[in-house]
Amino acid sequence: MPIAQNPLSVEVSLPRDDVALLKVEGYLDVDTATEFQHHLANQLHHGRRHFLLDLTAVPFMDSSGMNIILRVYQEARELPGSVHIISPTPAVQRILDLTGVSITVPISQSVEEALARVDAQPAVREEPES
Repeated sequence: MPIAQNPLSVEVSLPRDDVALLKVEGYLDVDTATEFQHHLANQLHHGRRHFLLDLTAVPFMDSSGMNIILRVYQEARELPGSVHIISPTPAVQRILDLTGVSITVPISQSVEEALARVDAQPAVREEPES
């Protein structure tokens, strides 16, 4: 009988129309990654371009979680948009550093710092449809 030891909780809020803040709590691993991916896909579907991933309450993340972060990073870049990781725990920070994800995906210590980084990005002008 499988035991759900650490269910994943993802709380989504919208600091701005095009910014989704996903506060993740619990183990981000092969058992919970699909749920995390579902939340991200839903926000992409609703037109969000910038993703703030608050990992303050994630004690463990495996390659499944990392792959989803990298996938949404690629999708957001094409929009164009961005992904920012906020306050990873030391264990998660170590995984991000060992795999090089922390070189690719910016890491902030607060939501405010991540939003400032979103603002610092060059504005993209949308072409009017003719």
